Amino acid sequence: MLGRDKDILKAAEDWSKEGRGVALATVVETWGSAPRPVGSNLVIDSAGNFLGSVSGGCVEGAVVTEAIDVIDSGKPKTLEFGVADETAWKVGLSCGGTIRVYVEKVS
Repeated sequence: MLGRDKDILKAAEDWSKEGRGVALATVVETWGSAPRPVGSNLVIDSAGNFLGSVSGGCVEGAVVTEAIDVIDSGKPKTLEFGVADETAWKVGLSCGGTIRVYVEKVS
């Protein structure tokens, strides 16, 4: 589900105020062909609900899974998906590029 940047950040704020565990994923670097530009966001709650996009396809599923871990642990993570990475094919990033996504807990 795509949303405008302000909608995504507003959702992060609203969900946090509702008492949900919330994480924000942000594309911080791209190389080559990438489906979303640097600065793209995905907000995720502890139940796996999300709004926005950092890549599309199955990469989003992997980011949601990692975001739930970040919510539980409170420790941010930097994730990388790329064509040379075996994981990229598993999650559907076969576009020939690399993306780096920073995931942090919202508090």
